[in-house]
Amino acid sequence: MELRTPITPEDVHTKSPEYLREKLVISNLFQKNKVTFIQSHHDRILIGGVSLDKGKVALEAPEEIRAEYLLERREMGVVCLSGSATITIDGTSYPLAAEDIIYISRGSKNIELEGSAEIYFTSSMCHIDHPTTLVTKDKSDAVVIGDKKNASERTLRKYIHDQGVASSAMAMGITTIHEGSVWNTMPCHTHERRTEVYLYFDLDENEKVIHLFGLPDQTRNFVLSNMEAVISPAWSVHTGAGTKNYKFVWSTAGENITYSDFEAVATKNLK
Repeated sequence: MELRTPITPEDVHTKSPEYLREKLVISNLFQKNKVTFIQSHHDRILIGGVSLDKGKVALEAPEEIRAEYLLERREMGVVCLSGSATITIDGTSYPLAAEDIIYISRGSKNIELEGSAEIYFTSSMCHIDHPTTLVTKDKSDAVVIGDKKNASERTLRKYIHDQGVASSAMAMGITTIHEGSVWNTMPCHTHERRTEVYLYFDLDENEKVIHLFGLPDQTRNFVLSNMEAVISPAWSVHTGAGTKNYKFVWSTAGENITYSDFEAVATKNLK
């Protein structure tokens, strides 16, 4: 497992682009039939992925978290990005199709994935137990937001959130940018009570997303490709525009799971 130490607002303005990318951008997360883990010290969010090719893997505790099993003190959300797989949790199996998400409760010991699929997951520290729950794409809480005239029309699907599948410290969902639109999370915001991670996917290999981060009046950017993730500290804005439409998984970890708990940033105030 790779450990990522936190950064400060001052780091954004004094450190090199290479340094910032090493701290916040996650590439090569999806290895063939091999689970990869990244842990950020920002809210101790754990990020992982695997590319299943008729394979079978177990989600086991990395040595660095000093746990008997992965979810001894944690909860987890697992996303099937594409393809299909079966996830078996302590002997109970659940089918996963593209854009299904399963919440896995603290205390779940044996977690296995099998099939041909791109699988992504995040995990937060957990202090209250909630039941393992599968949410298929068609059962998610979906709403169309934004508008075409501002190139921000998108479908927001909430899966794990304060009014949906219950959790202790995490929220998770998927946003689909509509054809002809490019912006996500616009107008943008910050939320001091939780860290957020975006995983960009379903983006053509020849296209890019320009992801903005940093303080609202002192932003910087990363140029990201398909299947790359970016960590957003609680004090940072997180928004982006693609050279073409795309999708992204958003996932938070922190002390508040309320979806609407954020500080809005007026677009005119971005610098």
